[in-house]
Amino acid sequence: MLEAFVLITIICGFFGIIFKKNLLMKIISMDVMSTGVVAYYVLIAARSGLFTPILADFSAASPASPVAYADPVPQAVILTAIVIGFSIQALMLVGVMKLSHDNPTLEISQVELNNTP
Repeated sequence: MLEAFVLITIICGFFGIIFKKNLLMKIISMDVMSTGVVAYYVLIAARSGLFTPILADFSAASPASPVAYADPVPQAVILTAIVIGFSIQALMLVGVMKLSHDNPTLEISQVELNNTP
């Protein structure tokens, strides 16, 4: 059920990028889609019964049995994806602010008409 909601979030963001004509709405749609992708990755990577590599409680495991640790690499990849997504969103918003100084609207068709020689 959760997979379906995450997939719907990704599809809504994708269709927003394609069908919305306002540049600000396209940026918000891209953020919604990237949030859905990160949520899907977290949903797939989440497993129960794993110990945190640093803060593990070793009293539950006997010394002879091996301890199953969570892999920290997917966590680092997700944090990197969040930071890169945030920086791309900030850069696009700065570009839209620059465009808004020259154009009275942020509709793509009007921006193209105003900037076509």
